[in-house]
Amino acid sequence: MKRREEEREGERERETKRREELVGMDPDQVAKAFVEHYYSTFDANRAGLANLYQDGSMLTFEGQKTQGSQNIVAKLIALPFQQCKHLITTVDCQPSGPAGGMLVFVSGNLQLAGEQHALKFSQVFLFNVFLRCAWIDL
Repeated sequence: MKRREEEREGERERETKRREELVGMDPDQVAKAFVEHYYSTFDANRAGLANLYQDGSMLTFEGQKTQGSQNIVAKLIALPFQQCKHLITTVDCQPSGPAGGMLVFVSGNLQLAGEQHALKFSQVFLFNVFLRCAWIDL
């Protein structure tokens, strides 16, 4: 009986270590690196965002819900502007759930080609332990 408990405890410790190794960095550093990658990809090649979403990922934009990687990317590609530049102001990160998830809030300015004034924007990303994301627009 005692040996079985020790084995379970050992398995819990190994699982905790695997989760820690999966992220391997400070959550704020992970969030900032992701945000930099996401928006530089968005600005240069929106189709390249497909691998950041899963079939269960959800995008809510201006009241419309879009689910699935392919559908989300199609929605982003269909936005009424082709060239833009995101200028990030804040990246706030906090843990979400016991499985090692993360909630990331981003705000900044969106400069559209040919426009004098930038637009304000904000986005929220919710990550599961495997650092896949769902995008929720506030």
